[in-house]
Amino acid sequence: MRYTVLATFAALMAYAFFFVKVGLARRQFGIEAPKTTGNVAFERVFRVQQNTVEQLVLFLPSLWIFGTFVSDEIAGLLGLMWTGARALYAVEYYSNAKKRGPGAALTWVISLILLVGGTAGAMIVTA
Repeated sequence: MRYTVLATFAALMAYAFFFVKVGLARRQFGIEAPKTTGNVAFERVFRVQQNTVEQLVLFLPSLWIFGTFVSDEIAGLLGLMWTGARALYAVEYYSNAKKRGPGAALTWVISLILLVGGTAGAMIVTA
């Protein structure tokens, strides 16, 4: 399961980076907790972090189901692609929230491949 572990590590490191970026943006734009609004640039940084944690709820279990029942290597590759898609999403969202589509779509498609593929694999293996 080493590739699934590495993909998990990469995804969580990306999330940690987005988390730290929110803290730095709070300081830069003077947005004190618990406020989450007040500056559009801050709100973009905050939404990338929040959306990533929302996506992790689907991605991580799907990654592990796929890695366990289908292929550790393919799960690892798809997981790294997911993290790359999250980075693309962040760059897109930081510059213009309306242009976040490609990164968001890639993230969603990869998660669905992992979920459906992993579930199908589990059904076949346990049948």
